[in-house]
Amino acid sequence: MSRTVHCVKLDKEAEGLATLTYPGELGKRVYEQVSKEAWQMWLGHQTMLINEYRLTPIEPKARKFLEEEMEKFFFGGGSEAPKEFVEPEK
Repeated sequence: MSRTVHCVKLDKEAEGLATLTYPGELGKRVYEQVSKEAWQMWLGHQTMLINEYRLTPIEPKARKFLEEEMEKFFFGGGSEAPKEFVEPEK
């Protein structure tokens, strides 16, 4: 049976994550307050950030940036795309 959370990103009750997806206090907050659907949204946004800023996620500076953006994405005012980013046509 899946667990439900009140998702802070979607502002609704939704299926929660099955496991911790990120370490530390931020990971615990995400597990407790973020839905699977919102987590998938973050993964897409994170991929865009990595590609647009040409980040190497194993570098500490890049990881810190991504962690700060994750915090903003879920619990702050939102994580912005770079000014030059153009949404791909579907």
